[in-house]
Amino acid sequence: MASPLSLISFSLSFLFFLSPALSTNSEGNALHALRSRFNDATNVLQSWDPTLVNPCTWFHVTCDANNHVIRLDLGNSNISGSLGPELGELKHLQYLELYRNDIGGKIPKELGNLKNLVSMDLYGNRIEGKIPKSFAKLKSLRFLRLNNNKLSGSIPRELTGLSNLKVFDVSNNDLCGTIPVNGPFGTFPMESFENNRFSGPELQGLVPYDLGC
Repeated sequence: MASPLSLISFSLSFLFFLSPALSTNSEGNALHALRSRFNDATNVLQSWDPTLVNPCTWFHVTCDANNHVIRLDLGNSNISGSLGPELGELKHLQYLELYRNDIGGKIPKELGNLKNLVSMDLYGNRIEGKIPKSFAKLKSLRFLRLNNNKLSGSIPRELTGLSNLKVFDVSNNDLCGTIPVNGPFGTFPMESFENNRFSGPELQGLVPYDLGC
């Protein structure tokens, strides 16, 4: 008869063995919830089968060696619908590519939970509302392209703390206020901000950053 200690050890080992599958299954659930929000006119998501153990065999999804979702490639896929908070469950995601579709609605603040995100491309959609302040938590982010949407409000000043940000494009929206000049924003070309309602670069201490909003 096995001792209580050996039974506990076996149970812990069994749970450890299962943990990757449980983790990736939660990522699969998140992606399936996202799929339910989309209208997929050309069936690019037909391989997204929620009955599989993890989503690593699905088209347009890339995983790492531990079966964690690190890339979602749905750019130019003729998808409409909206984004939801479930995207924030993809904790290992590095690349979120949803550009040139017909996605509307607002950007979920939960995208700020994607701490490993390097690139977010949401350009060329119909996304509206404000840029979430939660994006300030994306310390690994290098590319943020939100151009050619219907975004409004001002650029959150919290984003000036994203020291790794190399590309930031919000052109062709309905944003207002002033353009930040701190941190990486001192290096972005003015083309990244054109065709909005900005009052110009921020004059620190002289005018409020949301002037004209």
